[in-house]
Amino acid sequence: MSGGEMEAKLKAVINGGGGVEDVYGEDRASEDQPITPWTVSVASGYTLLRDPRHNKGLAFTDKERDAHYLTGLLPPALFSQDLQEKRLMNILREYKVPLQRYIAMMDLQERNEKLFYKLLIDNVEELLPVVYTPTVGEACQKYGSIFRRPQGLYISLKEKGKILEVLKNWPEKSIQVIVVTDGERILGLGDLGCQGMGIPVGKLSLYTALGGVRPSACLPITIDVGTNNKKLLEDEFYIGLKQNRATGQEYYELLEEFMSAVKQNYGEKVLIQFEDFANHNAFELLAKYRTTHLVFNDDIQGTASVVLSGLVSALKLIGGTLADHTFLFLGAGEAGTGIAELIALEISKKTNAPLEETRKKIWLVDSKGLIVSSRKESLQHFKKPWAHDHEPIKELLAAVKAIKPTVLIGTSGVGQTFTKEVVEAMASMNEKPLILALSNPTSQSECTAEEAYTWSEGRAIFASGSPFDPVEYNGKVFVPGQANNAYIFPGFGLGLIMSGTIRVHDDMLLAASEALAAQVTEENYAKGLIYPPFTNIRKISAHIAAKVAAKSYELGLASRLPRPEDLVKYAESCMYTPIYGKYR
Repeated sequence: MSGGEMEAKLKAVINGGGGVEDVYGEDRASEDQPITPWTVSVASGYTLLRDPRHNKGLAFTDKERDAHYLTGLLPPALFSQDLQEKRLMNILREYKVPLQRYIAMMDLQERNEKLFYKLLIDNVEELLPVVYTPTVGEACQKYGSIFRRPQGLYISLKEKGKILEVLKNWPEKSIQVIVVTDGERILGLGDLGCQGMGIPVGKLSLYTALGGVRPSACLPITIDVGTNNKKLLEDEFYIGLKQNRATGQEYYELLEEFMSAVKQNYGEKVLIQFEDFANHNAFELLAKYRTTHLVFNDDIQGTASVVLSGLVSALKLIGGTLADHTFLFLGAGEAGTGIAELIALEISKKTNAPLEETRKKIWLVDSKGLIVSSRKESLQHFKKPWAHDHEPIKELLAAVKAIKPTVLIGTSGVGQTFTKEVVEAMASMNEKPLILALSNPTSQSECTAEEAYTWSEGRAIFASGSPFDPVEYNGKVFVPGQANNAYIFPGFGLGLIMSGTIRVHDDMLLAASEALAAQVTEENYAKGLIYPPFTNIRKISAHIAAKVAAKSYELGLASRLPRPEDLVKYAESCMYTPIYGKYR
């Protein structure tokens, strides 16, 4: 061997090349010598197995394996999609910790999209609490620790002035639904900053599974303006901006740029769903953009629609019309005032009474007590319509005794606030007290199903925001309803998309509520349920979509013409189905 060859060989060993030519410069690269991250796209099976949209795993046939260079890259067994589903459900059921199930489901979504949605659709009652509330709350709290691959778009203050460019980085160009959060009020858990991304990701998986919107048409976005959560700011694994939240002009300028960029990039008919913004921003953003964009706030409007639906169907059990009842809320934020306004609007439409009059049947309690006229000066603008004439009352129990409500609704985000005394007072005044403990997750629920049934001696009609197991009391089994926004927003969104709606109108929310209430059967009522079971959710979503679309056409807000004759059938035909296709 010549000296030159020896030197070359030594160099290769020293450089870690092991005698193999370093074509891409990987071994020579160092911190001060940047390299270009080349990728070469080859129609090989290896790439196909790592593409979640097209990967079928062991369901690739022998013919497909040969044609797409998969032979040898997969074990020889052939599984049907149903067998894959059975295998994965067995694995998921072995996990005792809900967060482990959540991580396993997110991994599946990254690996095999169609199988993920098939699992979710076929096992919706079992898996909904895993990909959505309550488990998604814990996932957001621990998002930094369980973070694997980024999902969705992160837009932070660092991107100010170039948000349009950031949107163009997203690989899909035909977007129909965006769910966006700034992470300031995640469920009842408070400010989780950038880690709130779990919410848009979870909501959009439900848009697909329950509403049939194509996964490629969904875009989850987190706007990171910092966080005021001291624990996160001190956490070395926190994935967001480590600074206090931007407020005022800086905040609204970023949001204005975002809203303009979305419209410019995706057009007039993209649905923007605001999710888990703090009260002060949520109302302002909805008021500002509802006349210029297709926007929907799930916490204000979605919650209101699903609760109104529960109240309408509960009338079959408690009797009377909505106008005959008196409502008392614990919590006067986005959810509380949003629900109250929609109830007042529905009563007004049914009785032709002015809205100012119908609001007087609805009372709200906030952290300072009953909202009354004498407090009007110090109230936030969204609470003022609910300040009625009454002497001030500090405690919820005293308010229940004074107002004598037939319906008690909790949207406070504070657990265990419907105490034994409160529930007993409701039961002493009403033959069938209607109690809705809506705060999420389960730990923040105002009371549990068992407490509501036990303290009311089995007379309460109960529903909650997060799921509770059936309760046996005095030999009778009570099945608690779940006032889950997932009943409304997927079908509502589908209705807007399929009709090409350009603005959301309150009448569409009323139409969605009535469509959901109409799906409750006599069999459901017999069990004390005021919501239909989730097992039929796709059928329910199609009916909601049809009613929302019909209202949109009636109001002249739909742009997809001519109007389909059978809107329910049309909705069903628009729905994404997660069945494997055959590859050439």
